[in-house]
Amino acid sequence: MIRKARERILGLEEGLRKRISFSQGDVRVERTGKPHDAVVSLFHVMSYQTSDEDLAGSFATAKAHLKPGGIFLFDCWFGPAVLAEGPSVRVKRLEDGKVRITRIAEPVLYAEQNKVEVKYLVLIRDKVEGTVEEISEIHPMRYLFTPEVERLLADTGLTLLESQEWMTGRRPGLDTWNVCYIARA
Repeated sequence: MIRKARERILGLEEGLRKRISFSQGDVRVERTGKPHDAVVSLFHVMSYQTSDEDLAGSFATAKAHLKPGGIFLFDCWFGPAVLAEGPSVRVKRLEDGKVRITRIAEPVLYAEQNKVEVKYLVLIRDKVEGTVEEISEIHPMRYLFTPEVERLLADTGLTLLESQEWMTGRRPGLDTWNVCYIARA
């Protein structure tokens, strides 16, 4: 992903390109020593932090990289909706002239741990060769509740400004699995 990102910025104006850098590290402990106006953590990075220690480390990393008054924006699975609706099996299919891809997601809820373990099975059928490739993965995902987010933020010196349903701006509800939190240093 970093290689592709570096390739993509080659088309940018040189001044802008020089201000962009990429690094790889563990969100729980990475420290670049460079403060920023904003830290953005999307695609459920925080939901992949399944222990309290993992979450605390990740929030501390965000704080360590923020200038005073900087913004920390992240999304995660929203606990009230996960428990209200319950996880369910989902099947997604994509197809073009060459391949047919089927992804099956089978979740298992561990309510006492605030966790859902999603077992993915991806079947890739090569329509030309007639072969099928099978990929399986297990994704443990943590869902969060606003009071614990507020505590984690406060413990790291951040203040919750707002929470909203991702991409709608709506107030989170019992049907809102994906919530975006915005905090200030």
